[in-house]
Amino acid sequence: MTGRTTGQTTGHTTGRTTGHVVADAAEERLRRWRLVLGGDPADGTGHALSGRDAAMDGALTALYGKGDTPRAGRERAAGLGASAPAVARWLGDIRTYFPSSVVQVMQRDAIDRLGLATLLLEPEMLEAVEPDVHLVGTLLSLNKAMPETTKETARAVVRKVVEDLEQRLATRTRAALTGALDRSARTGRPRHHDIDWNRTIAANLKHYLPEHRTVVPERLVGYGRASRSVKKEVVLCVDQSGSMAASVVYASVFGAVLASMRSLETRLVVFDTAVVDLTDQLDDPVDVLFGTRLGGGTDINRALAYCQSRITRPAETVVVLISDLYEGGIRDEMLKRVAAMRAAGVRFVTLLALSDEGTPAYDREHAAALAALGAPAFACTPGLFPEVMAAAIERRPLPIPDAG
Repeated sequence: MTGRTTGQTTGHTTGRTTGHVVADAAEERLRRWRLVLGGDPADGTGHALSGRDAAMDGALTALYGKGDTPRAGRERAAGLGASAPAVARWLGDIRTYFPSSVVQVMQRDAIDRLGLATLLLEPEMLEAVEPDVHLVGTLLSLNKAMPETTKETARAVVRKVVEDLEQRLATRTRAALTGALDRSARTGRPRHHDIDWNRTIAANLKHYLPEHRTVVPERLVGYGRASRSVKKEVVLCVDQSGSMAASVVYASVFGAVLASMRSLETRLVVFDTAVVDLTDQLDDPVDVLFGTRLGGGTDINRALAYCQSRITRPAETVVVLISDLYEGGIRDEMLKRVAAMRAAGVRFVTLLALSDEGTPAYDREHAAALAALGAPAFACTPGLFPEVMAAAIERRPLPIPDAG
């Protein structure tokens, strides 16, 4: 009796609980659909919003309007206008209601859809935004128009993003490149703990003794011991046209990290139709970024000519061209220059982008021509960049993503 009663009670309770869970899930779906659809109250879902949900809906409506398509007699419209105080309040609201990753997307949409870029020239606005790479790109594009009262606030925003990126990327980059530099400096008389056993065995397979089932190494291959001398030279040649904003930010951060390594001599060159060498500012990537000029045309050939003129040890040099390859200069001369550098021993790497955004629009004809020269072009994420550089330094095949 006890067991049956317990079972019946348990079954009844479980069924009631399950019913509540199902009802709650259905209610949550309606709530989410209501927030997505916006529009008139309830908007066909039968779900009215109140309290925090109503405030979230108001923040979304201010940016995205009240529907996916205009209704009869009414144009789709957003409600932020061009008032800096209203936008600042809205920026504060979305940081209250949404996670940081969503806030960053909404900020980018507000800048693109509502033309709010000029409002970022006001200190009050900059203090309200959530800093990210894309915001830095927008600020850099506005740099020349920025009033003096805003520049210090803008630098603080940029510095926060740069410091976050350095913290995330520096340790892995230094570790990967230090290992690559040590392995690239091989020695034929290594100490025991410096022996590269994989390469030593491969180099002595002809000395295998079947009766002893072992290899007798006549030549040892070892890792070079770390030294303070410069082993490799790296030239980052970065396209600063408007579409490359995120790549410029990441390249500046990586340039500063590479410049901090004693075994590398790092040069950072940015270009549009003019060429600017920012190497002497690499100790502070914020100064580097404010030394760029996003927008304008593109002359890759001129930039590569400058980089080529600064190379003193071709066989020990890696040139990284970061560009979408929309060349405004002399295409054939650009390709001849790449071919000449490769023939001299330079390791040439072409990155269509250095960002998390995937492969951008790029000039496919130029990319194919570079690939034919042995310099395949592909998009690279910041997480992959240390591995790409390590492979380039060791002259291994580059880890080209499948999507590239």
